[in-house]
Amino acid sequence: METIKKSTLDFLNSLKNNNNRDWFIKNRPAYIEAKDNFESYVQELINKIVDFDPILKGLEVKSCVYRINRDIRFSNDKSPYKSHLGAFIVRGGKKNGDKFAGYYFHIEPEKSIIAGGAYMPPAPWLSSIREKIDEEPDKFIKIINSKDFVKYFGKLDGEKLKKAPKGYPSDHPNIELLKFKSYLVVNEVRDEFVLSQNYFDHVLKVLKAMKPFNDFLNDYQ
Repeated sequence: METIKKSTLDFLNSLKNNNNRDWFIKNRPAYIEAKDNFESYVQELINKIVDFDPILKGLEVKSCVYRINRDIRFSNDKSPYKSHLGAFIVRGGKKNGDKFAGYYFHIEPEKSIIAGGAYMPPAPWLSSIREKIDEEPDKFIKIINSKDFVKYFGKLDGEKLKKAPKGYPSDHPNIELLKFKSYLVVNEVRDEFVLSQNYFDHVLKVLKAMKPFNDFLNDYQ
């Protein structure tokens, strides 16, 4: 079974403190080693996820992993590289992140997470999610109050509107659930656990607990 290597976290930590092109080029072999380790791990995850989410069968890691280069065109932070490695395991690969809820896997020193759901879904999808919550509130509430959901995620995460979304009264019984602009879940992990032999099984348990939530968000077509 693949494990996340200490050298992978060490590289990311060094990159955070030396975020410039000259350093990156000089340390490219260490980057390739970290990248290979991460991608092997993610591919093994995909191969196991299909046991409980078969729609992902045949998905390849190359279509899920994000580039380490940052898009600095519209950012005040001109650091050229991310200090993390991330992958979005979703139907059709990360390019479909604005269409389907999926599983996000993120390795970063002191900030590693297992997350998922719908991040800033486009207006038509967001409207459909709200309509489904409005029509089937008991089903959604049962999912987010389930034992495993609470165990691994605690509560629903994501930015919210200050006021009721258009079309819903401010005294709607589930108005706080309808105010979300993103419907996300996050499981935070310590570095020592990321590097442990038990981490892979933990990731799979978290993702399996996430599936009913993703299924609800994806049931809009």
